Amino acid sequence: MTDREIMMKKLSSYQFMAADLKLYLDTHPNDKGTLDKLKEYTEKYMKERERFEKLYGPLTAGDDSGNKWKWINNPWPWESEEEI
Repeated sequence: MTDREIMMKKLSSYQFMAADLKLYLDTHPNDKGTLDKLKEYTEKYMKERERFEKLYGPLTAGDDSGNKWKWINNPWPWESEEEI
């Protein structure tokens, strides 16, 4: 597995954890421990995303930083770097 694929898996797991915690908070809105975990995973996601985008470019078309076609030069999520 390449470094890029490892980073994508981390990003995916941080997003999943944040989404799962948000669902829990729908029924337990005053759970401070869960709110702290949500903040932690959101921060982890943002740091990893920033690191990923510095190395590999934007994750989505909306993150183009002025070049609206730059994001398309990266491999698609279902492509491995070996196939390119």
